[in-house]
This record gives sequence, C-alpha cells and structure tokens, in this order.
Amino acid sequence: MEIVIKLSQFLLSLSLLIVLHELGHFIPAKIFKTRVEKFYLFFDVKFSLFKKKIGDTVYGIGWLPLGGYVKISGMIDESMDSDQMKQEPQPWEFRSKPAWQRLIIMLGGVTVNFILAFVIYIGMTYYYGELFIKNENIKKGVWVVSPALEKAGVQTGDKIVAVDGKKIETYNEINGKLLMGKEVLVERDGQQKTVRFPVDFIDQIMQNKTQGLVALRIPFIIAGAPADSENAKVFELKDQVTSIAGQPIEFADQVQSVLDQHKGETVAATVLRNGENKDLTVKVNEEGKLNMVFAGGLTYANLEQLGLYEFNKEQYGLLESIPIGLNKGKEKLVDYGKQLKMIASPETGAYKGVGGFKAIFDIFPSFWSWEAFWSITAVLSIMLGVMNLLPIPALDGGHVMFLLYEIITGRKPSDKFMENAQMVGFFILIGLLLFANGNDIYKAIFK
Repeated sequence: MEIVIKLSQFLLSLSLLIVLHELGHFIPAKIFKTRVEKFYLFFDVKFSLFKKKIGDTVYGIGWLPLGGYVKISGMIDESMDSDQMKQEPQPWEFRSKPAWQRLIIMLGGVTVNFILAFVIYIGMTYYYGELFIKNENIKKGVWVVSPALEKAGVQTGDKIVAVDGKKIETYNEINGKLLMGKEVLVERDGQQKTVRFPVDFIDQIMQNKTQGLVALRIPFIIAGAPADSENAKVFELKDQVTSIAGQPIEFADQVQSVLDQHKGETVAATVLRNGENKDLTVKVNEEGKLNMVFAGGLTYANLEQLGLYEFNKEQYGLLESIPIGLNKGKEKLVDYGKQLKMIASPETGAYKGVGGFKAIFDIFPSFWSWEAFWSITAVLSIMLGVMNLLPIPALDGGHVMFLLYEIITGRKPSDKFMENAQMVGFFILIGLLLFANGNDIYKAIFK
C-alpha cells in the first residue's frame, strides 16, 4: 500500500508539472494564432493510451511517462518532422511568426514552472503558516548526525551561528544552509569558531547516507524492546534515561560514548518514570548496546512538553503570505542554482548524487501528505524550469539561445542547422537521462 501512495503522489505531481509546462507553450501559441497539432501528457511512442482531436489539436496521453510535449506547426522539435519544413511556410506556422512572438512561446513553459512554484509557496504559507524554533533558543547546541559534518569539525553541542556569513535565524533552515554552504560559524564553550568544509563535502555526505546533517538534541526515551533484549523487563515504555554507570545523561547523543566504556558489563542506571526517579541495573552487551528501541521520532508537541524547546507558530494573512512565499521561492531557486554549479564541478563529487526518476520517486513520503506533496512539487517545478532553460538544443533554453541570436544579429539560423542542432541536443539529453537513471541503478545495486 505504501508504494501505491508514493507512486500516486509521484505521478500526480509529474502530470501536473508536465501539463502546466506544456500549457505555458500552448497558450501563447494560440494567442499568436500558431497552430498546435498535438498536446500530450507523456510520450506516445507508437501508440497512445488516449487521444481526441478538438479543432486543429490532438489532445492525448502517451504510455511512456518520461515527460510530455506540444507539437507546434512549422517548428523543428523532437518530432524531427523534416517533411513539413520542406514545404512553403504557412501563416499559421511557428517559423512564420516574428522572432519576439516565437521567443514568448518558447519561454512560456519555464515561466509557468516558476510562477507555479511561487504560487505554491505563497499558498502553503497562507494555509499552513510556519512552525519554527528560533535559533537563539537552542541553548545547548545541535546533535551532529552526519559523520561528514563531524569530520569537517562541527561537534555535537555546537551552536550554529552563521553559514557563509549569513546569520541563522531558525533551526528549520540549518540543514539546508549547511548542505549548500562552504563554511560555518559555530559557538563552542562560549567561543566562536569558523569551520570550513572540504571541496568534496557533498560527496562525503552522500557516502554516509544520513538523514540530514544535524538534529535537535533530545532525551533518551525508551520506545520498546526486541524480544531477545536482556533489558526488556528492566525498562518500561516512556522511561527517560537520566544516568548510566554514574554518568549523567541529558541527551540521547551522550549515551553511546558511555556505553562504549562498559561493553559486556552490568551497570547501574537511573530513569525518570511517571515523574519519579527509579534506580535500575542494566546489561550492556558486547557491542556496547542496551538492545532497546530509542524513541527518536518525538513530535514537536512532545519536545515542548518536556520543556526542551519553545516552538513558534505563525499564521499569515493572504497579503502577508505573498512576500514570504516569494522569498521562499527565491531561496529555493538560488539553492538549486548552487547545486547545479556543484554538479558541474567534478572535484565536489556532487555529480555522483544526480538521480533520475527513482530518486524523484523516493523523495515522496510513504503516507499521503498534502503539505509534503505541494512542497516537493514546488521544488520539482523550479528544477524543471531551470533545467529547461539550459542552453542545450532540444530544450527550451536551446531554442531561446538561437532566437536571441536571431534577434540580436537579424540573421535566422537555417532549417538544416536547426535540424542538426536538435539532433545533437537529443543525444545530449539521452546521455544525461542515461547517466541520471544509471546512477539510480548503480546505487540500488552496489549501495
């Protein structure tokens, strides 16, 4: 059932993005009286799952979910319809329209992608508001869960002050900023220290496969026990471990270092149970484990009840949501630009993390969440817009590049040149597609 839910969100998001992107080409084409022969969700190689002709346009759904397209008369595109291009230009064809109109038609798809992302962020801000912890209220620092971040020099208990010179205002932004950052300013034992990340920091993070780089420091609370646990009858559910072997335990991140000192031993422990301290005798196995299930997934409400953190909930009116949503969209756009720059730099190793359809599928949750769905869809919309703007023939950006050349020089590239460029671009895209999805396959088999 979980895979059905993930697949449903994946296909719904993909379909929405494709249809709206192609609608961005379709609408200006119609406004400029340019004939659109096909409007397709997914590719109809050999056959279609559905098609219906209305006016001059065939609307359909293909069987191959690798994208979608609109076929515009008189345009050299992925259809490579060279026979049409050999005929005399007709007034309803793309090639007969002024360059500025053709430019607007080609930019329509990415424009819709960016508008959609910003609208989603505005809508989410208005509907969900914001739940956050002020960074200044995280008094005892963060829990470093990424070995790569720890190796770089950031320690559990450090307070994250700034990343790349920009002050951190809320806990919510720390992981994203660290992931894209080059250096971090931390406060440790009352002193500030700058930690610079290695060039291949992203590569190291991907090798470690941790969920996030830092987490909130939380108590060690018992959530259950395996059937073979030596301590199953000693602990009770919701016990909060406050000391082991005489050493105080305030946070879960302190437990392992204590257990490692007492492998294979029986030690004293204290827990907080129903508001009272209870002394226990527990067994530490040879691997330095209590063999108990730790309650790692505490909710914000749980953490607030424990008095550890103060959460702020902000609700915004529609007008207030607009600048906030626009700023969120801008930040995501800038971050994605940074990601592409890292991917283009081999020394960072970021290219190893490039993924295809499986990678996109995996980011959707296994439970239905509209908040997660819209958040992921907004990010994918920005990615689709940026990728389509790349100056690669066969992408919108390639057509825009040649149209700008035509507008500036007054010379239009020949149809033969455009056909050859389209073919080159097609092979580049196939190569990128094989690389991205090949990465998915490699990681699934060997990692």
